Amino acid sequence: MAHSGEQDTQAVAAAWHLSGFGDWLSGRAEATRRAYVGDLTSFAQWMGRSDVTSPAGVDRLHLRRYLASLGTRQLARATVARKAAALRCYFAWALRQGVVPADPARTLRAPSGKGRLPRVLSGGEIGTLLDGAGTSALELRDQAALELLYAAGLRVSELCGLDRRGVDLAGRTVTVLGKGGKERRVPIHDRAAAALGEWLRVGRPEMPGPHEAVFVNRRGSRLGPRDVRRILDRLAAAPTHPHALRHTFATHLLDGGADLRVVQELLGHASLATTQIYTHVSKERLRAVYEGTHPRA
Repeated sequence: MAHSGEQDTQAVAAAWHLSGFGDWLSGRAEATRRAYVGDLTSFAQWMGRSDVTSPAGVDRLHLRRYLASLGTRQLARATVARKAAALRCYFAWALRQGVVPADPARTLRAPSGKGRLPRVLSGGEIGTLLDGAGTSALELRDQAALELLYAAGLRVSELCGLDRRGVDLAGRTVTVLGKGGKERRVPIHDRAAAALGEWLRVGRPEMPGPHEAVFVNRRGSRLGPRDVRRILDRLAAAPTHPHALRHTFATHLLDGGADLRVVQELLGHASLATTQIYTHVSKERLRAVYEGTHPRA
């Protein structure tokens, strides 16, 4: 059965020219390329259940029904939006390649609706997570990684890709490679610098791995996103995604009076509109405090 399933997948990939689409995406981040090809594979298989076996048979109604079906599966709004983006990207490419006669996804948008606000850790939760003491190499690594995620608001990929040359402990900065291959230098506070310095001085020499990598795992490879998730699973009091520390960093800065454009720069967002989600988070927190403390609320 597995062999039959593999053949089905191969047939779908061939009929929908997914190999060529994947090659065309090679200039994008590898995670994006994999996600988009996976999204199109899932869509093609879904269309196959309606006896549509090639992209030329897809119309706009098919696409809208597909996105509506995703909504019934309780997927995160961002996931549905990414799948819609993958479809727009694919059909634009297919049109240029002459695979389809017209682009049915040209104006396709994910269904609107209230998205889930990112989880923001409280000051107490941050304290519990970051104030632990450790002496082993792994404990020092975990402490430094979590301190850095919260101190600099890094993406997990930026933390995992951090090289020694990007660490300036004296200047209290780290330089990371963000989306689109853009470098940015981010300040860190004294406690994060101390944790990072202790890890590099005491813990890092005990663990094998690429010399230039700041963070490595037990297997002697550069630390990966799944490794970071396991660290949080082990140390956080409640289920916490690594990205929550980035959300918390931005929200706490805005709560403290930071200018939105400064936060945009620190996060490495190309557009201010992307950063503005954190103003909504802060408004939610403001309302929660108001309703919990005002005598007549």
